[in-house]
Amino acid sequence: MAYKQARRQIAPQEGKRALHGQADRRSEAVRSAREGTRRRAFTGLWVAALLAILSFLVIYPVLMLLLGALTDTNPVVDGIRHSLSHLSIANFLAVLANPNVGEALLNTLIACGGGTVIAVAIGLLFSWIVVRTNTPFKGFIAAASILPLFAPPLVAGVAWAILGSPKTGLINTMFKWMGSDLRIDLYSMWGLVFVFGIYYAPYVYMFTSSALRNMDPSLEEAAEISGASAFATLFTVTFPLIMPAIVSGMLLSFIVMLGIYGIPAVLGAPTNLNVLTTYIFKLTNWSPPLYNTAAAVAIILMMVTGLLVYLQQKMLSGRSYTAVAGKAFRPRSLDLGPWRWVTFALGIVYLLIVVVLPSLALIVAAFRKFMFIRDAASLFDMRQYSLMHFESIFDNPLTMKSIYNAIEVGVITAVVGGALAFAIGYTIHRTRVAGRGAIDLISTLPVAIPGLVVGVAYLWAWIGVPGGLYGTIWILALAFIARFMPDTVKALSTSFLQIHRELEEAAWVCGRGMLGTIRTIVLPLARPGVLASMTLLFVLAIRELGSSLFLYTSNTMVMSVLLLDYYEGGNIGKTAAFSLVQTVLLGVLIGGANWLSRGAAQGNVARTG
Repeated sequence: MAYKQARRQIAPQEGKRALHGQADRRSEAVRSAREGTRRRAFTGLWVAALLAILSFLVIYPVLMLLLGALTDTNPVVDGIRHSLSHLSIANFLAVLANPNVGEALLNTLIACGGGTVIAVAIGLLFSWIVVRTNTPFKGFIAAASILPLFAPPLVAGVAWAILGSPKTGLINTMFKWMGSDLRIDLYSMWGLVFVFGIYYAPYVYMFTSSALRNMDPSLEEAAEISGASAFATLFTVTFPLIMPAIVSGMLLSFIVMLGIYGIPAVLGAPTNLNVLTTYIFKLTNWSPPLYNTAAAVAIILMMVTGLLVYLQQKMLSGRSYTAVAGKAFRPRSLDLGPWRWVTFALGIVYLLIVVVLPSLALIVAAFRKFMFIRDAASLFDMRQYSLMHFESIFDNPLTMKSIYNAIEVGVITAVVGGALAFAIGYTIHRTRVAGRGAIDLISTLPVAIPGLVVGVAYLWAWIGVPGGLYGTIWILALAFIARFMPDTVKALSTSFLQIHRELEEAAWVCGRGMLGTIRTIVLPLARPGVLASMTLLFVLAIRELGSSLFLYTSNTMVMSVLLLDYYEGGNIGKTAAFSLVQTVLLGVLIGGANWLSRGAAQGNVARTG
């Protein structure tokens, strides 16, 4: 009886608890559904925002450039609707029929092709020396192989113009002093080929040295056991196995050379040797400016570059030359015997050619009162040297203005571009949201767009748009962000791939949302990579010339444009002095950035240790 009464008392309580449990489960399900809806809405807005920003930065300027090339009107002045009613391929037909364009295209292919051959020879040689031989001081040689990447192309062109001018060049002065009839003239096609080759060899070196480190040496040992000599093995086994890396480095160096303006502008202008980049700039400087024709030539250059980028990526994705096995191995060092000092001497010679000689040329021209040098003795006459050129450039108010503008646009590019690249990289590498493939594709497109073409595209896109964007620092910064977006996202990708997903999953289990997880987990761990990518953006923005040529005004002139202005004004002393100022500034920035990156990396180690 007592039992039945107890059961009657307990039953309603159990029923209530059951009802409460069902209600709790329903409310939990509702909360989960709402959370899922909010998350889907947030990710949808995230993807839509990134696509809108990328369309603003990349798609719209390219479409306006294409519209300008396909019409004989000015879309900015006459309106887009009027321009759309006058579409034709007349500009392309005129460009293709123009012998000057054909000559510029041929010169471009010869200069870039010849430079690529030299770059492949140098890059492949030094990657083999550093990775596969017992050459002494290999770390020094490796550093020397990368140094040319930090020299702005315009500065390199100016330095070699001072060294290799047929009349006043320092090298010819020394030949004359030694009684030799030998003379060099870098104001020529072979001068372009030479300077292109020595300064863009590092691209080949980076690809091939990595491939050589990852290649199993047992393949070479098997060839030598079969009776092949060391050098026969090199050309029949080693180099064929890393052929994808060789071809990829070759195509990349060719692509970069296609878009360079500074070197051809300096070494080609005295003999009217035009390539596509210098020809495009000339079209916009004629009176009246031929913007439609320039747009058509720019589209052709972009198509050639795009084809080469496609070929490079196809080569990178190939798997037919696999030489990395699952077992561990150590790259083998070939004992060169006494020849190891010859390979070390080659490294010293390369360092002298690409760093020491150009630096000395800039120093002599910057401090010497007049570049007329009667003989070698007058070269060492200290009375001929002074600070007059430095005083002159710093008396010019444009100098400090250009330095301030360059630093300002560099900071904006680094901060805004770094944040955008972080958002793009995180979306591509750390999420599975719909639309990330489109984000990846659009953010990669600027690889195929040379800097000069970016400048022309932004000129078409923003010169007449309300809001006053054209003529400000911001249009330069936006052009640089778009121009270097693929480089920044690629620099960040390694940092994202090194962070295990379980760290983010643990944060989600603890109730952190997507932004909270990024702020507390991903960003602190990826901080060294973020700082490195922002530094890369800062340095690239300060040295960029091609994109700036069409977008600057007298109030927004940057250092690279003022340097070109000094050179075209014919004052070699001022040009050399300002080149040194730009080089020293870049060196200080790169050194400071490396220090910051090391500090960030040590801080992360301390937190996780």
